[in-house]
Amino acid sequence: MESYAYDGKNLSEFGDVVVVSVNHRLNIIGTLDLSAYGAEYALSRYTGTIDLIAALQWVQKNIAQFGGDPGNVTLFGQSGGGSKAARMLHTPVAKGLFHKVVTESGGGEVYADLDPTALIKTQQQIAAATLANLNLTGSDIDKLKKVPYLDLLNAGQAALRSVAQSNGTRSLGWNPIVDDVYVTRTFCDWSSSIPQMSGSVFSEFVSNLTQKGPGKNEWTPEQVDEHLTAAFGDNKSAIRSAFKNSFPRKKDQDVLYFAPFNTNALAEKAQAGTAPVYHYVFAYEYPVNGGITSFHTSEIAFVFHNLSEPHMRIATGDAPQGYALQDKVSTAWLNFAKTGNPSQPGLEWKPFTPADKQTMVFDTVSECRNIHEQELIALLPPPAPRR
Repeated sequence: MESYAYDGKNLSEFGDVVVVSVNHRLNIIGTLDLSAYGAEYALSRYTGTIDLIAALQWVQKNIAQFGGDPGNVTLFGQSGGGSKAARMLHTPVAKGLFHKVVTESGGGEVYADLDPTALIKTQQQIAAATLANLNLTGSDIDKLKKVPYLDLLNAGQAALRSVAQSNGTRSLGWNPIVDDVYVTRTFCDWSSSIPQMSGSVFSEFVSNLTQKGPGKNEWTPEQVDEHLTAAFGDNKSAIRSAFKNSFPRKKDQDVLYFAPFNTNALAEKAQAGTAPVYHYVFAYEYPVNGGITSFHTSEIAFVFHNLSEPHMRIATGDAPQGYALQDKVSTAWLNFAKTGNPSQPGLEWKPFTPADKQTMVFDTVSECRNIHEQELIALLPPPAPRR
């Protein structure tokens, strides 16, 4: 489904823009830190990030040939792509390569909280364990280049598990390191002038697509109450009230599928810079299988204006309200890309600030307001660890 959702053709035609998709190295070949094994590998932890820089440099040199404007480039990504887009604001060599950034369901990390020394130590432990799993040492590091990819990946995954266990950590992943050189904990000075749009979807990884299954819209009031009691106990009434304040058009049982989000990084960006930042929650429920709350990636087809594609029509319910919302979402992304302001006629989108956390709620009825989600999040139990 996602390959159809990501196709840029319809967005390009709908908005008269040039859409560029980029590839880059991922996981072990994008982040394995071999810097301990010689100058040749000094930036090995950033090979995936360097690929993105190269793609942005290509855009600067060539996009005019395709009708694009190298002086008005918007970088946007979702999930891991959102985190990578946000990372560019901390990457000095990205200066001048883009002018606006959108982070979807990713990029919420506050880099100032990170410890570069500890991160580098852990990643170099992973690299050493990977070499050991392949019966290699630092003296024959060049042999790593000839290891078949699946063998390399399996050795790396085993290394992640063993280092996590030895360090008493639940899990580790292939993440580039903030080293205060290539990627810095503080925002780059030039990033203060980069407008940002950031948000998430209502359910992310706790949609009723996977949690308790579809059918929540057929529950009786008694069943709703039973489910809320089981989930929240004595906090049930307070959570119910706070949820209604945040999302007055949602059903009470929908709080069971609400994924708390983190706006700390966006707030930091708002304080660190002069450019506006904008926050959103995509809360549309797909009218299929009795109603599916918005899951991780479910906004992508709307952003790319792809609901008319055959596979997407089936997946999203082929409903008039979905097509109407698609126009609003795509227009917001397009307006932001063109002007830095995602507002549109009849749907003003106010900037987010730490003092006034304005949020655009995209749904059958879309509106921008302070949804006071922190009051709700404070009442909810901690989310279960995601495997």
